[in-house]
Amino acid sequence: QVQLVESGGGLVQPGGSLRLSCAASGSIFRIDDMGWYRQAPGSERELVALIISGGGTNYADSVKGRFTISRDNAKNTVYLQMNSLKPEDTAVYLCYANVVLTSRSIVDSWGQGTQVTVSS
Repeated sequence: QVQLVESGGGLVQPGGSLRLSCAASGSIFRIDDMGWYRQAPGSERELVALIISGGGTNYADSVKGRFTISRDNAKNTVYLQMNSLKPEDTAVYLCYANVVLTSRSIVDSWGQGTQVTVSS
């Protein structure tokens, strides 16, 4: 009913930047929270950044001051600008959206994930 498609991952050197995008499509009435999680090998999934429909944001302490989350409500798209990347940022980054469907049901939707590798 809802599809989330991520783009923008890749290989970058330490200190570099990447911008992730995630576009939602489907039977969408409204999207409330949108965000990014990440999961490294052998680790649990963790919240990276979250943005509510009104624009308020929340970040993991490890990325504060380096990452910026934003959204375009008209395009049902969320972005994650990642600067000053570190090797420990290496992970699969997953897009998340809390969606109110046209049926008025509420679902938590996830993207397939995009790999971010920070290495020299």
